[in-house]
Amino acid sequence: MKSIGIHRPAPVETPGLFTQIETETPTAEGRDILVRVKGVAVNPVDFKVRKGRAEEGKFTVLGWDAAGVVEAVGEDVTLFRPGDEVWYAGDVTRSGSNSEFQLVDERIVAPKPKSLDFAAAAALPLTTITAWEAMFDRLLIDRTATDANADKTILIIGGAGGVGSIAIQLAKLAGLQVIATASRPETVEWVKNLGADRVINHRKPLDEELAALNVANVDYIFCTSETDQYFDTMAALIVPQGRIVTITEAAENHNVDLLKAKSASFSYEFMFTRSMFTTDDMIEQHKLLATVAQLVDDGVIKNTANESFGPLTPESLQKAHILLESGKAIGKITFEGLGA
Repeated sequence: MKSIGIHRPAPVETPGLFTQIETETPTAEGRDILVRVKGVAVNPVDFKVRKGRAEEGKFTVLGWDAAGVVEAVGEDVTLFRPGDEVWYAGDVTRSGSNSEFQLVDERIVAPKPKSLDFAAAAALPLTTITAWEAMFDRLLIDRTATDANADKTILIIGGAGGVGSIAIQLAKLAGLQVIATASRPETVEWVKNLGADRVINHRKPLDEELAALNVANVDYIFCTSETDQYFDTMAALIVPQGRIVTITEAAENHNVDLLKAKSASFSYEFMFTRSMFTTDDMIEQHKLLATVAQLVDDGVIKNTANESFGPLTPESLQKAHILLESGKAIGKITFEGLGA
């Protein structure tokens, strides 16, 4: 099968960064399904692995957003059969989706939305799982309690990115008042179109931006940007007994005692936790994606695919990594998969 990958960690401007080679097509065993990949997308995890976590001298295939068709199933598979159209975000400890075929555990896969083609569908799984788990598993927001949530406010830092774009929609689905950050006219328009009630500029002090809206504190904070940059500010802005979640690593040691007097909580969200540790509740990602597929088909959740780079090639993939790493991407970048 065809696969696109890297042979060593490398910066994005490296000539010939990605190469395409022939690799052995894997065999589905146990609870694995073999998927012919027909659509893929890129995420920050792709360039983080490319820059520092790839193994020197080993051909590493990136890609953790995909949609495709089930080609074969392992002997213990009960959820799918060959010919099923599926979507998923994969497992960061296994070979990625920038291949013609990919093995993935059935428990983190679901039927793809019927209303989306494969490339468009590939834009959603990773960011949707991340936003859903952050909102409902970490912040403990009850998505069905829309009346109770109507007087509560969530601050979403980095609203125009892939995760933020989904988080805005899920927060509105739960009935929350949404304040999202964005700094450019096009990103401000993007987050407003997704449902943000108010928008503030993250290039300015967030406390001053909120004060201009007559907002002193917020009930929830969802940080999709730099934890180091915003930790102290988040601690100041959260209400007593409020909750904060972030999806980015902290390089610094922060003073968590800033949260003590408020009895505020701080947690991380990493959507690969369930697959990485084969947790007992891995099946929850199957259920989550199945629910969201229906919400997409019902028109409740908007797709966040914003740029299509056409067929997946070494050149188009490098172009996407350059844009993504610049921090100027809006929504998600998608491709037709190598198996398309």
